[in-house]
Amino acid sequence: MEHLIPITNGKGSKELTSGTYNVVAEITGYNNDSIDPNTLDIEEGTNDYNLTIAASGTLTLHVSDDGTDIGVPIIGATFYRCDSEGNTYGEIITSNDEGNAIFNYVPYAENDAPTIYYKQITSDGEHNFDDTLQNTTMTTDTLTIEIENSPATERNFTVTDANYENLPITDGKITLNQ
Repeated sequence: MEHLIPITNGKGSKELTSGTYNVVAEITGYNNDSIDPNTLDIEEGTNDYNLTIAASGTLTLHVSDDGTDIGVPIIGATFYRCDSEGNTYGEIITSNDEGNAIFNYVPYAENDAPTIYYKQITSDGEHNFDDTLQNTTMTTDTLTIEIENSPATERNFTVTDANYENLPITDGKITLNQ
């Protein structure tokens, strides 16, 4: 007998009797053959079952100073994969020497493409960035999105002698740590 279990936000429920069931996935954007486990033993007294499924797409966030593929790459910008609520998942992804932050194993589909959410959490310390939740749809197995991290505003610092009002300090340096 076939039992269809609709899944919404990763969860679904169904009244089932004890027994062994074969699991077949129909989840857009994922390799449905990768459902694990593909056989479930439903037992009396156990009501929660966890399954995993894999995707094989690649989302590249190319980070540059002007948001184009010819801009100066930003090295060290960090990102998280998120859900639609902004909750973060997985490892932090950091942009490399070419300015690419690469998310592997991302779901994709030509039709009814899944929405992929991500959020930038840092830049290189010399550029501004948008830390709001962003999203895109993956209609192909690879996608590159251009991300702008514009140069930070130049700030001016004046250091004067504490004992002689407005007397500028001739030489030295200050360091700011964040």
